[in-house]
Amino acid sequence: METKVTNWANPTPAGLVALAVACFCFFAMLNGLVDASCLPLFGWILIGGFAIQIVVALLDLKSGSLTGGNTFLFFSAYFMLATGLGMLAKAGAASPLDSRIEGWLWLCLGIVLILWTPAFYKSPALLFTIVVLLDLAIPFIAIKDLALFPDLSATFAQIAGWLLLLTGVVGVYLSAATLVNGTFGKTVYWNPGPLYKERAAKKDKKK
Repeated sequence: METKVTNWANPTPAGLVALAVACFCFFAMLNGLVDASCLPLFGWILIGGFAIQIVVALLDLKSGSLTGGNTFLFFSAYFMLATGLGMLAKAGAASPLDSRIEGWLWLCLGIVLILWTPAFYKSPALLFTIVVLLDLAIPFIAIKDLALFPDLSATFAQIAGWLLLLTGVVGVYLSAATLVNGTFGKTVYWNPGPLYKERAAKKDKKK
């Protein structure tokens, strides 16, 4: 007898884990906890994240998630795959590469994410927090890679690193809350709802 699958499970927890792994590793690299010899390994780590996030993106899009699907789609392509392959290219290059081109990549993606942020105001509050933290971190990475202020590059790297670490921590927690709460069908881990709905409710009470 064949079993017919009618629904796919929520893939977001896996996508958040991939994001968190990348953020933790970026923190280590940007704060000098590892040296340049880690680039090939870090590149493979990000490519692994791409494999996860492209699946998440496709399933989100299939389920009708406009915001999550599109965000995971460009995250998987640029933050994971392109950045991972770029690290492998740097590690294998016979001569130094002009990595300022990556600064333009981060600049564009940072602007996109900032402009998309209002859409996440209707998402769970912790997911909105992750997006805001990325909004703060990515411009520092862009400025550092563009070498606009060479004397401050180390400072910008550290600021971005700590913001990404915090992003990763929130991502790990949200992945656990989504998975565990979804498994039990009740709140086991605290996971507040959208700020948008909470504020709307407050306005209704005042009326």
